[in-house]
Amino acid sequence: MRYFETRGPVYLEDSYAVPRTDELADFIERIEKGRYIVLFAPRQTGKTTFFQNALDMLPHTNYFPIRLDFQTFSNVEPNTFYKYFYINLCKEIENVFQKYNVQPITELKDFLDNSTITDHVTMKVFFENMASILEEKKVVLIIDEFDGIPATVLNDFLYTLRQIYLTGKNRCPYSIGIVGVKSINQLNYDRSISPFNIQDEFLLPNFTLEQVQELFSQYTEETGQRISAEVIESIHKQTAGQPFLVNRFGQILTEEFNIPKTETIEHNHFAKALAQLLEEDNVNLSHLVTNVRRDKRFESYLMQIVSYDMGVRFTLRNEIISELATYGVITKGEDGMCEILNPIYHYCILQTFKPLVNGLENEYLPENSTDGFQDYLTPNGEIDMLLLLNNFRDFVVRAGFRVLQVPETPKEYVGQHLLLAYLDQFVLLIGGVMYLEVPTGRGRMDIVIFHNNRTYIIETKIWDGENTYAAGKKQLVRYMKSEGQTAGYYVVFDHRKNPEPRLETDIIQEATIHSYVIPVIQEPPSTDNNAAIN
Repeated sequence: MRYFETRGPVYLEDSYAVPRTDELADFIERIEKGRYIVLFAPRQTGKTTFFQNALDMLPHTNYFPIRLDFQTFSNVEPNTFYKYFYINLCKEIENVFQKYNVQPITELKDFLDNSTITDHVTMKVFFENMASILEEKKVVLIIDEFDGIPATVLNDFLYTLRQIYLTGKNRCPYSIGIVGVKSINQLNYDRSISPFNIQDEFLLPNFTLEQVQELFSQYTEETGQRISAEVIESIHKQTAGQPFLVNRFGQILTEEFNIPKTETIEHNHFAKALAQLLEEDNVNLSHLVTNVRRDKRFESYLMQIVSYDMGVRFTLRNEIISELATYGVITKGEDGMCEILNPIYHYCILQTFKPLVNGLENEYLPENSTDGFQDYLTPNGEIDMLLLLNNFRDFVVRAGFRVLQVPETPKEYVGQHLLLAYLDQFVLLIGGVMYLEVPTGRGRMDIVIFHNNRTYIIETKIWDGENTYAAGKKQLVRYMKSEGQTAGYYVVFDHRKNPEPRLETDIIQEATIHSYVIPVIQEPPSTDNNAAIN
């Protein structure tokens, strides 16, 4: 039986796989036109598998596909780079003949035995001579992990490929695919004009909902186990089709949970799988955390993106935005503004920047609490969300200016950090699941709590004006209706100098919205005032 793969290239005979039919057809067409193609995308997006499949589709009677990898070259000297470039090139040429079970051309074998590549000039000569030997076959060269190329080699190497491209249709290589994480401009360390201005940029998008449905339908056809449409849609919504995360869901649900094959995989299974994924240290989320910690400025940008309606305009000319996009943390929304790629990343980013201990945990509950957080469960095991949020509002009042002393937390975001920490502790103690939804639009964060097969939705924002506050209620209603919920909770943090606390209940389109506007103190009392009081 096949399985869901997250550990490397996907082999169709072993693993469930998204066909990517349209993308492959587009890429093959560019090869046929002799394009020099570049694809730069975050790790674990399926680049290696895609290009492996593309090369397999090329008819070997017309094309000679060669795949190289520069991953281990970044710290070597130029002479060492070209030495191993030549060794690997010869090895891959030999592998092509073995793959198609044909004998190498004698003339080509003699040529390889008596040639060498020592720099970019001899590399150009090598390919010119190789073209005359292969005659009708067009060499297609794919270079994976291209950003591993040594900085001392980069410009000359690319200028040489550009020279080859400009020699005409009989060139060798006829078509090239350069694959990596960083773009040519990001790798061009001397900041000069790009030495590779003939590039044809290729986009390999994340999986669409239809592709995720196709992936899981393969599993159902092979095993007979059904996966509800709601679960598949939720997987796509939480991952935005990120290939590693989609397949990780597949592993958890179909391998690790041991759900009987006669049982349909339903939303309660999905919620449990999501809870596991959010807390585990898999390679994809580890890379995410490492990347958002690379620059102290990232936290401010990311929180600005998610917390304010004005958002941040997406432009790759900005170094920080370009880096975050390169790492696959943010993407360009339909409105041209920055968005976090998916809810899972959003949750992990907030967990990364949230202090492990805020110093106020012992004050979450009032002094007259009798049963801790269990006080906020009804006798039939449902969450009394009004009591829970009323207590959070009172907790912020009790904490007063001390919320400004929460470590490593910018004061404009401290309210949201505290709410997440408060709800996180509550959910952990009652055995529920908490996750985020990121709907279209900026400046809002929907928190979903799933407990005892019931869903509770809390939307949180930062105060940004009366009109925005009112619009947020309507946004929440639309989201609630899409989730089949009739009651929702709206928490807005007011950071103004003269905040206005509110507690309101509205009925909008037959949906009940309980709204809180919670003031957040902006500064501690002055020393002089304290002295006067004493």
